[in-house]
Amino acid sequence: MHIPTCETNELNIIPFEDALLQEADGSFEYDREKWLYVPNAYTEYRYILGTRGENPLICIGINPSTAKPDDLDNTLKSVERTAAFNGYDSFIMFNVYAQRATNPKDMDGAFNECLHNENMNAFRYILSSYGEGKTPAVWAAWGTIIEKRPYLIPCVKDMIKIGNEFGAKWYTVGKRSVKGHPHHPLYLKNNSPVEEFDIEGYIDSI
Repeated sequence: MHIPTCETNELNIIPFEDALLQEADGSFEYDREKWLYVPNAYTEYRYILGTRGENPLICIGINPSTAKPDDLDNTLKSVERTAAFNGYDSFIMFNVYAQRATNPKDMDGAFNECLHNENMNAFRYILSSYGEGKTPAVWAAWGTIIEKRPYLIPCVKDMIKIGNEFGAKWYTVGKRSVKGHPHHPLYLKNNSPVEEFDIEGYIDSI
């Protein structure tokens, strides 16, 4: 379990670029040739957790929990399996909001604009890492938890704008909810295929 120690507005947030430099230059408790982990140590928030490759599937959850390199939770294990089944050589776990909270009910009551902006810088970095001429594959996987906080939908809208800058293609996996929310990665079958997702139509309908 990870219960936040405080609202993230009370924390000194490490800018994404600084955290990325620390990830590149620091000492590690994990194999950096395999893992991408920013920040590179367990904190109250996380920008990126994933494996390195040429063709990653970018999975978008709501917020990070306790997972870290070589210690994936069941959600991340499902993400890893789904990416492999669909022909991707790696996966990136990203989140609509970067605060760690095992129970989404413990997420910030007040929106932290600083944390959000740095999280969006991380999203730009992930999409840009595909290289020119490649289409980033983004898997919407936040489930009905998107309804837990009023600031989460605007966060997704910002991600859509950034995705459009890079020509990202959006996908879902599994059955969508009655309201059209994309399925959460947990409890997916091992052979679940990615399906194209009209992210613009979805966001306009909720």
